[in-house]
Amino acid sequence: MLRPLGDRVILDQPQEEETTVGGIVLASNAQEKPSTANVVAVSDGRVLDNGDKVAPTVKVGDKVLFDKYAGTEVKYDGQTYLVLHEKDLVAVID
Repeated sequence: MLRPLGDRVILDQPQEEETTVGGIVLASNAQEKPSTANVVAVSDGRVLDNGDKVAPTVKVGDKVLFDKYAGTEVKYDGQTYLVLHEKDLVAVID
């Protein structure tokens, strides 16, 4: 599994196809990017200039809301993930 560094988290990236009324399947890049996902990996936290470590506020399994164009898509072991900084997370969904 991937292990994020610094203050990054890894989110699952579900691949959903959307079909129009006429039966045309839209490419994934033509669709709106989802803004919710599940956390699958969390880093140890970021290190401040004075050497103190700030623990992440999310944990594996949390469902989160994130900025629409945040992060980098990564393909690993046949699956697509989104790697982003914790500051790009907007909220945890209960």
